[in-house]
Amino acid sequence: MPEPLAPRDLLALDRQHVWHPYGPMPGAATPLLVESASGVRLRLAEPAEGQDELVDGMSSWWSAVHGYNHPVLNDAARGQLERMSHVMFGGLTHEPGVRLAKQLVDITPEPLQHVFLADSGSVSVEVAVKMCLQYWRSVGKPAKQRLLTWRGGYHGDTWQPMSVCDPEGGMHELWQGVLPRQIFADTPPAGFDAPPDEAYAAHLRELIGRHADELAAVIVEPVVQGAGGMSFHSPGYLRVLREACDAHGVLLVLDEIATGFGRTGALFAAEHAGIAPDVMCVGKALTGGYLTLAATLCTTAVAEGISRGELPVLAHGPTFMGNPLAAAVADASIGLLLSQDWAREVRRIESGLTEALAPAGQLPGVRDVRVLGAIGVVQLDHPVDLAAATRAALREGVWLRPFRDLIYTMPPYITGDDDVARIGAAVCAAAREG
Repeated sequence: MPEPLAPRDLLALDRQHVWHPYGPMPGAATPLLVESASGVRLRLAEPAEGQDELVDGMSSWWSAVHGYNHPVLNDAARGQLERMSHVMFGGLTHEPGVRLAKQLVDITPEPLQHVFLADSGSVSVEVAVKMCLQYWRSVGKPAKQRLLTWRGGYHGDTWQPMSVCDPEGGMHELWQGVLPRQIFADTPPAGFDAPPDEAYAAHLRELIGRHADELAAVIVEPVVQGAGGMSFHSPGYLRVLREACDAHGVLLVLDEIATGFGRTGALFAAEHAGIAPDVMCVGKALTGGYLTLAATLCTTAVAEGISRGELPVLAHGPTFMGNPLAAAVADASIGLLLSQDWAREVRRIESGLTEALAPAGQLPGVRDVRVLGAIGVVQLDHPVDLAAATRAALREGVWLRPFRDLIYTMPPYITGDDDVARIGAAVCAAAREG
């Protein structure tokens, strides 16, 4: 075991060699060095703004729904390590992968019967798109090659997912003219509880109908558009999409990577609308934040269509597909979630965030405050000053990661009432100073 390095030396090496997400090289700001994590707290190697421990308001990018160092997930990881950490999934199978697939089929909408295990959310979207394109080619309609989505979305940072992220003002605007050209509907009208706008519904129907001959699929984030703007929309628009896709022979893909496993108050956001997609992507909270893993689920019709085609296989095979260690932890994480009254905990957090974020509505520069499930958002009328907002949150003892004009939180479901209030105070402080 190598000798531990001093925090100063680690940070110097980090600056010299490590390229962090959405940042330049070398980094413009020094990251905080996390020494350990337990429950909802991150312990820092060196204090920041007088704090050596922070409440995590982000669930490590929305994945650590059970918090950190959970004994059930630790036991699942240790037990699997003693058997095998990995074995290839081509020509071989194993109990953790099979159990996880069955678990996912059992808890997702009934028509979804088949599971492709990927190694990240973005890859699961790549697989979903490939499924849809190959399905239409296999059934003799190869011209159906394009995708339709609505503006304000985000689906990942690899190629096809980037093509269905918002092309204007999003993280992938740089790649316009290089990415495949997709079809974009207007941004859904805001408001989870707002009645569906019939003019917007007609807009969706018209676009799908007009482009049906070239459309392979519609792909959207249901109910909550995450990294594209943290906006909420009526579940009614999902029903419009389902009906229009059925009417015009187009597949419907729901990206539940951020919304799945209870985050919006339903186990999957599709349940708010009472619909089932043809293809669904899940990830993030799938392993409780322990290991990278995602999945693409599809209906029997999609699977059989591909399997009857000229190339009767789905030609995709990540090296770490179905990784036994990740699958075992994911199976344990889903079991842990379902063994508790997770819906009550999410409602409790929703109530706490609603109360704690209410003062932000009176702050100058705040455009909107919104809460849905275990998601709280304060939207500013200007780009957030990331450094100032982060410092303000740190002084409250909370880790947040604002972006664009948004200061938001997605805390772990185990976050207690006092810590929910603390997170809310930090969001308000960040909005005041950011």
